[in-house]
Amino acid sequence: MPRPLKPADRKNKGVAMRQAEIKRKTQETDIELTVNLDQQEPVTIETGVGFFDHMLILFARHSRISLTVKAEGDLWVDSHHTVEDVGIVLGQALRQALGDKAGINRYGTSFVPMDETLGMASLDLSGRSYLVFEADFDNPKLGNFDTELVEEFFQALAFNLQMNLHLKILHGKNSHHKAESLFKATGRALREAITINPEIHGVNSTKGLL
Repeated sequence: MPRPLKPADRKNKGVAMRQAEIKRKTQETDIELTVNLDQQEPVTIETGVGFFDHMLILFARHSRISLTVKAEGDLWVDSHHTVEDVGIVLGQALRQALGDKAGINRYGTSFVPMDETLGMASLDLSGRSYLVFEADFDNPKLGNFDTELVEEFFQALAFNLQMNLHLKILHGKNSHHKAESLFKATGRALREAITINPEIHGVNSTKGLL
């Protein structure tokens, strides 16, 4: 059975690495971000929001991508602008790195348990932006991270990557566990979706594009 191309295979076959670098500066945030879908290192995250850094590292590790983020934001206001804008830039970079999406699986689904919590992520790299988010957090803050920003981040990510993303906590109590389950599940679902499948010829759509 044909196997997906590994990074070394892509290099040997002269296939370009799927990577992107974006710099975005506004009056609220200054962000530099790189992604490489075909490498797992480096992963370095510096946003000034400790819990968010932790979640992004988990996302990168479980999606098995290289991700570097350096963000400076107006944290004296709160962490909203920083978290949302990183979601925007990450979505844009992933979309750029994917290129024409030829050969990718396109779809991905993952269930991730985290102690008493079970979270689910299901996504489609369809070129159409949509988010369904079903999760409640009893704790309003985790460090200097407002838990309501979990949804804001994924909204920004989904709409800028142009993907259909469904997130749900099936059961759970601890707010940290719930957030962690969703970030891990999204990373794992993304890895499934971006993996190049040699059995798929061209784009995995009857439209001929995604």
